[in-house]
Amino acid sequence: MTIPKTTAVIGAGTMGPGIAATLSRCGSNVRLNDVDSAVLERSKAATELASQVLGRLDAPEAPGGSVSFELDLEKACAGADLVIEAVPEKLALKREIFARFEQAVAADTILATNTSGIPISDIAAELAHPERVIGMHWSNPPHLIPMIEVVPGEKTSAAVVEQLVATIKAFGFEPVVEKEVPGFVENRILYAILRECVSLVERGVVTQADMDTAVKWGIGYKLAVIGPMRLLDMAGLDIYQSVGSYLNRDLCNDAEVSSFITDKTAAGKLGMKSLGGMYDYADQDDVNANRARIAAGLVAVRKTLSAL
Repeated sequence: MTIPKTTAVIGAGTMGPGIAATLSRCGSNVRLNDVDSAVLERSKAATELASQVLGRLDAPEAPGGSVSFELDLEKACAGADLVIEAVPEKLALKREIFARFEQAVAADTILATNTSGIPISDIAAELAHPERVIGMHWSNPPHLIPMIEVVPGEKTSAAVVEQLVATIKAFGFEPVVEKEVPGFVENRILYAILRECVSLVERGVVTQADMDTAVKWGIGYKLAVIGPMRLLDMAGLDIYQSVGSYLNRDLCNDAEVSSFITDKTAAGKLGMKSLGGMYDYADQDDVNANRARIAAGLVAVRKTLSAL
């Protein structure tokens, strides 16, 4: 399957602009939709910025692609070959929107959700044609992280899985097909790491800055090149068994979110969006500078890894 001629991206907040920029660069006519006119207006600059970053990456480019901005959901979906939902993580909202999709698209249109953890089967449960609903979980920032989780629901057809995998490969990303589990694979691994990181900082074992250094230049550096299963082979399964036999029982296994986090969120310290979280930020310019450095780093790393 080639790149969809027309793609509807529903939700123009955090993820929508990067998704739209990625697909349009590969030749798809993308209609980016949001119910909030202010969000949709802001998404124009975000989409253009994502397009510029893709240019810096020398990402695959095909003629004919475009991004248009549409307030009306039905108009955005009309004639689309692929619909990607990227609205807030609320099951009731997603079910409502997918019911509208069914009334607005052709019978062979793939309906994908960018949910980061809601079971696909739950989203599709009340639809007439759940066989064409599938998880398509992009990582943030979506135009920079070239891996997408493909998660079929209980009734998703094998043909839809095959089509979506082919589409993802066509625009140069890596599809990872998974079974339905809460949080899917990437977030399960990420949150297991974050839980241990938060616990160690909260206990005073290490500072926030040193934790970031340890992960960035320790496990992060290795795993970016090797991958955890290959790393086990390199280290030796016998070594993993030996260390795991005493270390596993000492790892954090808290079922609830740490008070180290909940106290901060209760105080309105949410991170960059509130100018303070694990770190403090002087102003919005400081936040923007940090985001720019992160984007530049991701661009450099992706170029390097793509060459391996």
